[in-house]
Amino acid sequence: MKLSVNVDHVATLREARGGLEPDPVTAAHIAELAGADGIVCHLREDRRHINDRDLRLLRETIKTKLDLEMAATEEMIKIAIETLPDLVTLVPERRLERTTEQGLNVIEQISYLSDVVMEMHKHDIKVSLFVNPDPKQIEASAKTGADFVEIHTGEYANARDEKRQFEELQKIKEAAKLARRLGLGVNAGHGLNYLNVIPITKIEEIEELSIGHAIVARAIFVGFERAVREMVRLVKGI
Repeated sequence: MKLSVNVDHVATLREARGGLEPDPVTAAHIAELAGADGIVCHLREDRRHINDRDLRLLRETIKTKLDLEMAATEEMIKIAIETLPDLVTLVPERRLERTTEQGLNVIEQISYLSDVVMEMHKHDIKVSLFVNPDPKQIEASAKTGADFVEIHTGEYANARDEKRQFEELQKIKEAAKLARRLGLGVNAGHGLNYLNVIPITKIEEIEELSIGHAIVARAIFVGFERAVREMVRLVKGI
C-alpha cells in the first residue's frame, strides 16, 4: 500500500497568520524524502489554504506524484489542464464547510462527470472520484470512465464506538472489493490517523491512502519528517 501526504493543513497554518511560513512546498519535499509516494493538495475556490503559487511550485518540484483535489468546475478544469497533475481527484465542495464532508453524488452528475473525465483523459491526466462507500456510487463511478475511486473514510474515522467503527469498516471493505471488480483503482482517505489507519491497511484492494491532518498534527510534537516516516511505516507494514 502507498501513502500520499496531503499538505493542505501546512498551508492552513500559514494562512492563520497570513504570512509565508510554514511553506507547504517545503513540507512536500520533506515528505518525499521521508518516504511518501505522492503529494496531495486541494485547490479550493476560496483559496483558503493551498493557493495557485503553491500548486505551480509543487508541479515544478516534486519528484513523486501530484494528486490535485478539486471541484469539477470550469475554473478548476482549466487550471488542471494548465498544471497537468498526475491525478485529479474530483471532490464536492461547499464554501461553508471546514473540510470535505461527504463524497460526490456521482449518480446525480454522471453525465457531467463523464465529460470531465473525458476532458482530463485528453490531456493524459488520470481521474479519481471521491465517494462514500456506497455500492451505487461505486457503480456510477465506473460508468464515468474514471480510473480510480477514493473511498471516503470519514464515517469510519469519526465512529465513537467499536460497533459503529466495525460497521463502517465493513462498508469500506465491500466498496473496495466492488470497485476492483468493476475495474477501478482504489484509494482511500479522510480522517485517518496513526491508530485507525491500521485496519484500513489490511484491505488488500486499497492501493493508496491520502493522509494529511494527522501527520501535520503529530509533526507539532515530533517534527514533520518523523511524523511522515512513522505513517509510512504503518501504511506499508514495515
